[in-house]
Amino acid sequence: MVARVDRIRKAWWRSVPGRVWRQGTDMELMHRSMGFAALGLVTLMPLLVVVAAAVPYQRAGFAQWIVDGMGLSAGPAATVRRLFSAPGKVLSTTSALGLGGLAVFGLSFAASVATGYERIWGLPAVPWRAAWRRAVWLAVLTGYLFVEAQSGTVLGGGGLSTALRIAFTLTCGVLFFWWGQRFLLGNRVPARPALTGAVCTMAGLVGLRVFSVLVLSPLTLTSAVTYGPVGTVLMVQSWLIGVGFVIFGGALLGRHLHPRVVPAGAEPPPGTPGAADGGHREPVVTAARRIRSRSNPSNRPSTPERGPRGYACRSGRPEPGPKQPPP
Repeated sequence: MVARVDRIRKAWWRSVPGRVWRQGTDMELMHRSMGFAALGLVTLMPLLVVVAAAVPYQRAGFAQWIVDGMGLSAGPAATVRRLFSAPGKVLSTTSALGLGGLAVFGLSFAASVATGYERIWGLPAVPWRAAWRRAVWLAVLTGYLFVEAQSGTVLGGGGLSTALRIAFTLTCGVLFFWWGQRFLLGNRVPARPALTGAVCTMAGLVGLRVFSVLVLSPLTLTSAVTYGPVGTVLMVQSWLIGVGFVIFGGALLGRHLHPRVVPAGAEPPPGTPGAADGGHREPVVTAARRIRSRSNPSNRPSTPERGPRGYACRSGRPEPGPKQPPP
């Protein structure tokens, strides 16, 4: 019975779900998702509000993205739009200090995403000279989210327009997450596992939207009535935690679906042959003992023996003591 349980446990840890669970626990996936949500709220909301205010025909950038991402109905959508809509004078009241703080938060947000990807692949951090990649990734992310939020206004309603918008959103999302993971890591990740991770990420976001429609949309309206604007912010923050979990989890699943593809300088996935914690590599102590046994086949002690007067022996035989004077 114990042997069977042990075999089942080993089979679980070597399977794809077991490896994903183990590495997700090691890298504290939930804590990283919470950090993603906190930095994302203070970064994406001002960015999309400023960008939406610069466009003359639409002023609901961040609010529209939240409404579309969460699949909110009319009542919860109205509370989100009232809370996150861009005022008309946002451009004229934005100062250089505010833009500087926004840049700091934005680069910190991009750095947190890059660090999560590095932990997933076991790669060392990129040098400081590659910090420009984070700025470019943040700019592309802002443009992607804004275009996704405005696609409903451009394409309009109707069955054909909805199908086109869904196809456009899924295609752009897969391309962005595929490009973004490789770009942030300096193209050190192979294209095929990154593409698999992007597909898994978009599939997870679709599942998160279904969950939001069924659960988060009614709770948003209830929280807004009970707690006011704070309740709406809490529900949006909870949804962003789910987004961060899906983004990192999709990349993690994409890596473990290709366990034999290991980038140069990266650690192999846990639970695979060659991994440090998978039980397939010989311990250092055992290897050292084997080397000593080969160099000393007679199992002699490595410490020198002592002669009759305490002199060290070099060849294993006692050395003679000092010569005695003749009688």
